[in-house]
Amino acid sequence: FLYSGDINSMHNSQHVIDPYSLSHVLHGILFFYAIWLVGRRLPMAWKLAIAVLIETGWEILENSPIIINRYRAATIALGYTGDSVLNSMSDIAMMAAGFLFAARMPVRVTVATAIGFELFCLWAIRDNLTLNIVMLAWPVAAIKAWQSAL
Repeated sequence: FLYSGDINSMHNSQHVIDPYSLSHVLHGILFFYAIWLVGRRLPMAWKLAIAVLIETGWEILENSPIIINRYRAATIALGYTGDSVLNSMSDIAMMAAGFLFAARMPVRVTVATAIGFELFCLWAIRDNLTLNIVMLAWPVAAIKAWQSAL
């Protein structure tokens, strides 16, 4: 299958695309601006290579036992077993798409798109990049309870 939309199933993060793919597009947008801030003079190919390296590092870390167990303990991802290799590769491609989008679009369009993705995911799956970061770093019981009410 190309897509799995059920974040509470064993198929989550096992296919090419899932609801969290939009979070990886946001990684690319954030990486573009962060790298632009510190390396404005770098050629675009180097900036993208740095972003791919960072995202690849995250994919490796995200699929390590320490992060998988953290997801299970602190978030609604109780049965999370890690991403498939196919899904991880897709996540890297999604990040690159977000990076290239941010490189070519005006800032206001990029910011509006990022906010739109976050709000859409919040509505559709009661999760998004912002909540994912909050719940990994400092879990909030009220957020977990709200997310679990699906």
